[in-house]
Amino acid sequence: MADEETPETPDGAETPQHAVPGEEAAAIAGSAEDAALEAALQAPDSPAGQAPPEPVAVEPSGEGHAVPSAEAQEIAGSTEDAALEAAQEAAEAQAPEPDEEPAPREKPSVPGAHLEVDIVPEGVDPLGRVDEYIDPYAIEEDAEQAGAGEDDEQEEPISEPIATAAIDLAAGARYRATGKRKTAIARVTLRPGTGSYLINGKSLEEHFPRITLQRNIRQPLETVGYQDRMDVVARLHGGGISAQAGALRHGVSRALLEADPNLRGELKRRGFLTRDSRAKERKKAGLKKARKRPQFSKR
Repeated sequence: MADEETPETPDGAETPQHAVPGEEAAAIAGSAEDAALEAALQAPDSPAGQAPPEPVAVEPSGEGHAVPSAEAQEIAGSTEDAALEAAQEAAEAQAPEPDEEPAPREKPSVPGAHLEVDIVPEGVDPLGRVDEYIDPYAIEEDAEQAGAGEDDEQEEPISEPIATAAIDLAAGARYRATGKRKTAIARVTLRPGTGSYLINGKSLEEHFPRITLQRNIRQPLETVGYQDRMDVVARLHGGGISAQAGALRHGVSRALLEADPNLRGELKRRGFLTRDSRAKERKKAGLKKARKRPQFSKR
């Protein structure tokens, strides 16, 4: 080293030269610093009155860093476990216990549900100053009997037969008429007999299987009281079975009027002589049926 030449500065002064440490010296210095730091961390955990442990010499590794001891690794692991356990305990404290059932939900109370309904009938004092309630619409039996006179006699029920009918039942008597209903037409002939019906060559039960239609057809003769003394012969065409039944009833009623004109008032009052004008309404242009419209679409 003494033989090497020392560089000179421009002023002639000598520049001081420093020695560069080798790799082994740098590794030893780093291990000494790490050992001192570990000893400082372990000092607070040692009990009082006990001398801190002497630093342990650690052999340098190939990379130049000291390997932590087993005791240092245990201390670091216990610190991490303590923080995790504290977080788990806090979560368990906040979570509800599984044994406890949640409280049932209470329905909101309806305003006025506890009140009782108080209905005051018409004509009654709401303050209760009248002891007895008199219904103005009530009709007493005594008033009915006292006010009933000759002019107030109850009308004769429609179901009872007409007692004033006088029809000639001679052997050759024939009474003809025409009845209509919708598009059905019935040409009816009444003649003395036993009360049978012959409609288009069939009996009443064969042509009109429904009992309701049979009852409606028999009503005019039953009202007059000749249901067992006159036969009905009719020819029907057009319409359906219900329309034909209405047309036949209308024709029988008009034929009875031909037999006895004095029956007009009673037959008219009971609705036998009035033609049923109800029919299907015609279809309109732009509509699907008489009143049904196509579905409206805004877009």
